[in-house]
Amino acid sequence: MSKEKLIEYLRNEKQISPVVRTAIADNFNSITISKNQFLLTEGKICNEYLFMEKGYLRAFAHDTGGNEVTTNFYCPGRVIFEVSSFFNRTRSKENIQALTDCEGWYITYEQLNSLFHTLPEFREFGRAMLVNGFTELKARMLSMITETAEERYQHLLKTSPEIFQHAPLKTIASYLGITDTSLSRIRKDLVKK
Repeated sequence: MSKEKLIEYLRNEKQISPVVRTAIADNFNSITISKNQFLLTEGKICNEYLFMEKGYLRAFAHDTGGNEVTTNFYCPGRVIFEVSSFFNRTRSKENIQALTDCEGWYITYEQLNSLFHTLPEFREFGRAMLVNGFTELKARMLSMITETAEERYQHLLKTSPEIFQHAPLKTIASYLGITDTSLSRIRKDLVKK
């Protein structure tokens, strides 16, 4: 597996020179994750910062009734890690599990910090990544408050249609904050329109 997609991902940050991109990529190691395997389990400290090249994962937590609630889906070309656990070195309340067989590149917490301290260009890239992540989280939080379940469903269908090919409907329903019965009803109603 070549690191070309990882380097291309770093290329999107214009402030990182080609030489530094390659130096950063050299610190990443390959990883394969089998379908249903966990990248992170609740109670562990997240130590991997992962660039996903192939495959799909989901993050989920358990509610007070012990039910799984999907908190995020991850597609190829994305960075995956549990930000609070990773940076604060605290035990995660989330799980990250493969929906399909996955391949990617990871760097450990120690390696990432070393790069932040030695490469100012990478530090700026990391800041931009955190800002983007916060923006996505805020948008998701507001959608749960300001949009109907049907609107959230249509938004997911528009922005990430591939999720519907790789995730069970029950998992998608929990991500949307509805029951799988409600999701089935929304899907039927939209077909009629």
